[in-house]
Amino acid sequence: MSKELPQPQPSEEVDLGQLFKLIGKAFDRFFRFIASIFIGIFRFIILFLLFLQKHFIKFAIVGVVGLAIGIYLDLNKETSYISSMVVEPNFNSVQQLYNNIGFYNELASAQDSTALADAFNISKKEAASIKEFRVESYSDENQKIQLFDKFVTSLDTTTQKTLDMKSYLKNFNSLDARFHTIAVTATNNNIAKKIQPSIISSISRNEYFSLQKNISDINIELQDSIYKKQINEIDSLQLLYKRVMLKEADRSIDGTNINLGENGTKDNKELSLINKMDELKSSLVRLNEERANKSSILNVISDFPRKGVKVKGILKSYKFLIPSILLGLTFLVLLLISLNTYLKNYKKE
Repeated sequence: MSKELPQPQPSEEVDLGQLFKLIGKAFDRFFRFIASIFIGIFRFIILFLLFLQKHFIKFAIVGVVGLAIGIYLDLNKETSYISSMVVEPNFNSVQQLYNNIGFYNELASAQDSTALADAFNISKKEAASIKEFRVESYSDENQKIQLFDKFVTSLDTTTQKTLDMKSYLKNFNSLDARFHTIAVTATNNNIAKKIQPSIISSISRNEYFSLQKNISDINIELQDSIYKKQINEIDSLQLLYKRVMLKEADRSIDGTNINLGENGTKDNKELSLINKMDELKSSLVRLNEERANKSSILNVISDFPRKGVKVKGILKSYKFLIPSILLGLTFLVLLLISLNTYLKNYKKE
């Protein structure tokens, strides 16, 4: 009886040669793709340079003409001056400040010198010299952290645990900043100083903010009287403890029995009074600081200068703006003409 020969089993080993071949092809395709991108960018740069070379004379003429026009306009335009003031709004008046400055800027943009003259109690000629109003927050990272700390301490313990300083700083509203900068641009270099009282009074005469300030003043005075009363009471208690201790000292001279437990209790009481006195004095200092900070609805940290500073900068000059605009328009027109020619030739092919 013949025996069947065993059938050969398929090899389960991976052909390493084929595997490396596939990997090599994959890398080859990847590098070809990267090379095609660089070649495309290079061709685009060459086409752009050829385009500039072809129309170089046109661009040069437009640039020179634009520069000449810009220089002429710069020489004949009125000199502008900028003045800045730093303020600290209290009693949530920052939104009203931004609204007022925005309203003034709209009047200046519309060249409504009559309305500006009425708002600032100045002449129409002086009002016509005002060109722009701006207001923006002035804060650094340290001030933001201080605001976050102040905000957290005003919340309960449970809410404090859910807050994250990074998310707070990320979502920081410019209106929450402590300081804000008001800038006035005008052709009259001393008009900003003249309109400063009107800008401040426009916030201070608001009835709501005035009421908030009056209530704040009453609360501060009440808290101040409470602190001072508590300090006087602690002074009286300390004097009383001193008298008691002197009497007990006299008694201890006559006798030999001294209760150490009672002495320890009295020492603790006196120490707690001293700590309480320190706390009250610190609270009184903070209260005085709060009284100073909230003495006005709008604290002026830095006044407008007596004279504004001349507005400088090449980016704001006509000799930069006019050539840039003309060159941009020329480039766009020539590009459209070249594109139209290319499409016509492509259609013929």
